Amino acid sequence: MSEEYVGKVIDAANTVNYQDGSVVSKTLIDKGVGTVTLFAFAEGQGLSEHISPYDAMVQVIDGSGSITIDGEEITVNTGEMIIMPAMKPHALMAKVPFKMILTMIRPPKE
Repeated sequence: MSEEYVGKVIDAANTVNYQDGSVVSKTLIDKGVGTVTLFAFAEGQGLSEHISPYDAMVQVIDGSGSITIDGEEITVNTGEMIIMPAMKPHALMAKVPFKMILTMIRPPKE
C-alpha cells in the first residue's frame, strides 16, 4: 500500500495526470487479496486484449472509454462502472482522454 495516501482524502481525478501518447498509472493498494490502481489514458491509448484470473471493476472518473469484454464492445463514461469477469478476454481504448480506478479482486486460495 502506498503509505502517502493512508488516512488521507484522495482526489482521484487529479492524482494521475494525462501525458500525450501515454498511459500513466499509480497503484494505491497492492495486497494479497487485490489491487487498486488509478490510470490516465491519453486519447487513443489503451490496453490490448488479455485474460486475467481476477475479477476487475473499472470506475470511470473522467472521459469516455471503450471496453471490450468477450467480444462485446461497451462504452463507459464519467461516473459509470463496469465489472470485467475473470477468465474472459477484455481490452480497453480511450475515446478521449480517460481516467479510471481499476479494482482487481483475487480469488481465495484453495
